[in-house]
Amino acid sequence: MPANLTVSNNTDTDYNFPALIFGILLIVVIICGNLLVCLSVYREKALKTTTNYFIVSLAVADLMLAVLVLPLFIYVEFQGGLWSLNMHVCDGLMTMDVMLCTASIFNLCAISIDRFIAVSIPLNYNLKHVDQRQIFLLSATWILALAVASPVMFGIQNVPQRDSTECKLEDDNFVVYSSVCSFFIPCPIMLLLYCGMFRGLRRWEEARKAKLRSSILVCRKFQDATASLPPLDSLPPPLPPIIKRKELTDMKPELKDINLEELDPYPLDSPDDRPYNNSAKINCRERKAMKVLPVVVGAFLFCWTPFFVVHTMRALCATCYIPPWLMSIVTWLGYVNSALNPIIYTVFNTEFRNYFNKFLHSCCIYR
Repeated sequence: MPANLTVSNNTDTDYNFPALIFGILLIVVIICGNLLVCLSVYREKALKTTTNYFIVSLAVADLMLAVLVLPLFIYVEFQGGLWSLNMHVCDGLMTMDVMLCTASIFNLCAISIDRFIAVSIPLNYNLKHVDQRQIFLLSATWILALAVASPVMFGIQNVPQRDSTECKLEDDNFVVYSSVCSFFIPCPIMLLLYCGMFRGLRRWEEARKAKLRSSILVCRKFQDATASLPPLDSLPPPLPPIIKRKELTDMKPELKDINLEELDPYPLDSPDDRPYNNSAKINCRERKAMKVLPVVVGAFLFCWTPFFVVHTMRALCATCYIPPWLMSIVTWLGYVNSALNPIIYTVFNTEFRNYFNKFLHSCCIYR
């Protein structure tokens, strides 16, 4: 989501070298980190999980931001807020900025929807190797993000007496509309879904612990029962069974039809807790990936909430004065989020960290 890039009142351009240096470093970090995320999921079998496929989609949005948006934004910041390029380029910048920011939060929403379904309705989840629901969610994420940004492409920026020395969203109504669609509606929905998801996981943990306690109790009763039996030395030796080869051959087809689960006196699944067991089967590796999601969502909200609040306030309150330095800070903070996600995966996900270490180690050896 773009900030208004205002022009300096001075006739002489004040070049902002700190913004240039920081911006170049930020681009390098975003590209390297998110490329590593994509490569790790592509190469490592342990990382090929449903959650990580959504994380790759999020990484692609961050990569596109670093390539298509940040260079122009940094150029304007370096020029002191002065826009000196073609206005069609400005419209393209606004379109990509709105779309990619929206795609980021829609990806997080898609993850929350998919995880909520996985935990709440596990019997209908992941019945195939390729789940059409995930394909639908990923496609809808990018299509809806493009739809939110599409008014910029369709001429909403063409207003009378447009100032060609600044690049911004010209329509305040569109600023409010895009902020509501991109942030203020998806965020509460996403947080509610995550609350439901972790509540489901908590119920599964309670069911698993209850089953474990009952299994321990059964084992103790069995031990007590066997302790009261006479020693084996006092029992007569069992008679050896006499089974003819022909009888054994005739029994083979019947043995094939025996269901071993029917012979288990303590079956693993009961009708009450079968959904939780199926959820555990689904989330063997998924649960590791899910642990990092609250941190990713928290970082996103921390980085982008100030921008959307300030940005919307600026559009709704024409008389409110918002200093340019505040607008610049909240915009930079939002872009920094694209560099944080790979760092979060490295710190909180062992499998990502192992692959990053292995990749960097191989690069050092190759050199």
